[in-house]
Parts: sequence; C-alpha cells; structure tokens
Amino acid sequence: MTPVEGRPLEDQELVERAKRGDVDAYEQLVERHQQAAFRTAYFVAAHADDAEDAAQEAFVKAYRALGQFRSGASFRPWLLAIVANEARNRLRSGSRRDSLALRMAESRSGGLGDTQGDAVPSPERAALAREDQETLLAAMSKLSDDDRLVIGYRYFLELSEKEMAEVMRCRQGTVKSKLSRAMGRLRKQLDAAGVTFEA
Repeated sequence: MTPVEGRPLEDQELVERAKRGDVDAYEQLVERHQQAAFRTAYFVAAHADDAEDAAQEAFVKAYRALGQFRSGASFRPWLLAIVANEARNRLRSGSRRDSLALRMAESRSGGLGDTQGDAVPSPERAALAREDQETLLAAMSKLSDDDRLVIGYRYFLELSEKEMAEVMRCRQGTVKSKLSRAMGRLRKQLDAAGVTFEA
C-alpha cells in the first residue's frame, strides 16, 4: 500500500514499516517525537546534556524493542515511557544534576494557567510575564522528580490523561490523583512565593 501523495504517514504506518526494517520510517518517527522525548528526559534529568543523551539512547532502545510494540497502540506514550526510564536510570547511575531550569518552557508562549494575551506585550507586561515564569520555574524546581514529570506531561507536553496513563503505566484514576497532588504541592510553593495561579 503506497501513501497518498503529500499525505504524511501516521505513526502506526511508520512503526509497521520500521518493524519491517525501513530505517527511513524510523527516522521520521525520531524526527516527529524528538522534541517531546528531550523534554521528557529534561523533566527527569534537569540537565540538557543528560537529557539529550537519555533521549538518544531511548530512541535506540525503542528501535530494538519495536518487535515488542503492540500493533494499534499509540507510539508516543510507549516511547516517552522508555525515555523517562532511561533518564531515571542515568540519574540513578550518578549523572550530574544541576538545579531545574525547564528552559523548554521558554520556547512556549506561556505555561501553566496562561491565557492568550497581547500579540506583542508591552515592556511592562513582558517584564511581569518573565518574573512570573521565573517564579513558576523556581517553584517547579522544588518539587520531586515524580511531581515535575506528571505536571510536565500534562501542561508542557500536553498529553491527555489516557496518554499519561500509558506513559506512567498506571490507571487514569491514578494519573488524576497524582496530578492533583502534584498541583497542590506546586500551589503551596507558589503561595509561599506570594503568587496565585489557575491551572
């Protein structure tokens, strides 16, 4: 079956091709998911070099494990679970760890609870937005790895609860409770800093 001219292949089609040895198909999957993989690794490792290494190694491991991938399942959550595990393993094995900066949040036009504002903010608004963002990042850095990861999956990577359950290998109800507790701890950190926000 040949793809329709100009239509991008779905993940499932690319996975099936990659399972049959099509390296180009797997390269397309890597290209499509490398940013999410890096961000996931960064939530765990909190250091760009470690996150990059973990993401690259996870792509290699995922390629080797393609035969175990269940046909019809969603590729992204499966991959991100491998990425998170690889990042944790590297962290446990003594990788260096700096304070969490979550610089990838800066590449987005907002963050937790942000509403779309002016297309070009005034200098005053821009300064306040940066201050709020720095406060948010500082509060995130005080959370546990698990709390940062669950918040990151939901609000920075925008995974659905179903996808989060697949990545975290738990039930959706467990995802909801973990996210609720993590958000409660984040709110406490922000309250201590004198900031309130809605998510």
